[in-house]
Amino acid sequence: MPLVELSRDGAVALVTLNRPPVNALDQQLSQELTQAFRECADPAIRAVVVTGDPHFAAGADITGFKTAFESGTDDELAGALTEAIWALESLEKPTIAAIQGFALGGGLELAMGADFRYLAEDAKVGQPEILLGLIPGAGGTQRLPRLVGYQVAKELVYSGRHVGAEEAQAIGLADKVVAADELLEVAMADAAKWAEGPTRALAAAKRALNQGWGQPMVQALEIEAAEFANAFATEDAREGVTAFLEKRKPTFTGR
Repeated sequence: MPLVELSRDGAVALVTLNRPPVNALDQQLSQELTQAFRECADPAIRAVVVTGDPHFAAGADITGFKTAFESGTDDELAGALTEAIWALESLEKPTIAAIQGFALGGGLELAMGADFRYLAEDAKVGQPEILLGLIPGAGGTQRLPRLVGYQVAKELVYSGRHVGAEEAQAIGLADKVVAADELLEVAMADAAKWAEGPTRALAAAKRALNQGWGQPMVQALEIEAAEFANAFATEDAREGVTAFLEKRKPTFTGR
């Protein structure tokens, strides 16, 4: 049975973790996630939602760590999970992580690879690796401060505590908090709206934001200028300007 399910609803792809009971992350699951996200690069897919039920991902499969300790080798999960998160973050289209239950450790690191995080009201997120004598190993110490700020991220990593949905939204870790029974519906509906947008312009905006972040202003503006030129050359840009002048709603095709 596959550990990751990939389905389509129009131009929206739904990537679902399927490793009961809590979607504990191991090397195989991470590799299947990488493959699913690579398939989502298909131009016919214009937005992506990633989720898990009843938990998004409750963290790493700790039995793999024990095996690595006993064999005297490095655990391979961090590398495989890092590759999966890069595959998600690199998708040139809007992405949403729809989080119910727990998104802890690697689960939160995976969610941070998405553009947006929607949390069920009773969801819990956190980086509890420190409680095992470890630290986040798939981008948590780097993506978390970019979302919530350096000091807040430091406290969360040092304490390893679980963060509720309301606090997650207050600190910028959650973009929306939704009733649990409405979470996936809301995420899919919002993704469908993104999928109707100018896909190549959204991709250009995503590249400019991601690549320009942390760069000196001169280099960041050069990145933005190059991406503006890319967006300007698209059919969607011509359609958007024409529709504005004709006072009608544009019909974007993603070209």
